[in-house]
Amino acid sequence: MLTESAMILLIFPPSILFSEKIEIVRQRSRALSRRFVRYAAELGYEGWQAISISRNERVVAMILGNPVMIDAYRAGIPGNGKPVPDGARMAKIHWTPKQNQFFPEATVPGNLLNVDFMVKDGKRFADSGGWGYAVFDYDAASDTSKPGTSVGTPPQGNDAKCGFACHTRAKTRDYVFTDYGKR
Repeated sequence: MLTESAMILLIFPPSILFSEKIEIVRQRSRALSRRFVRYAAELGYEGWQAISISRNERVVAMILGNPVMIDAYRAGIPGNGKPVPDGARMAKIHWTPKQNQFFPEATVPGNLLNVDFMVKDGKRFADSGGWGYAVFDYDAASDTSKPGTSVGTPPQGNDAKCGFACHTRAKTRDYVFTDYGKR
């Protein structure tokens, strides 16, 4: 599963040389990338419904939700103070902004930057508010996505706490920032 793959903690005995550690990390990173592509295809996040959009000077984003998350929003969560149910998932796709060539006043998605995920599983992610977090950065040169790293923007760790640290601001809303726009 994506979140498990994205949250691997690498532990090496002191006897392994640094260069060997680097190679092991590279191999695992390639394996994670392949698993992400398979998982994303199985997950079908591209077919999820739109929750909302967000934008700043650097990125435009579309936030999507699986059917469990959409049903939660329709029931008034997270604004009603109830927790998001286990099984809810969200994806946030980030692109660089660009002008629409036919309607220059409009900003549209440009190049793909990355995809963030949030997965609600209270047992697996009990120490991070019940949510697992992952980010996969898109590499246009190889047309693949790779797990985010500490040198990315924003920096990502290799555990669920990388997203949790940011989302604690929304603790009263079960760690969910985004509102579901009126339809």
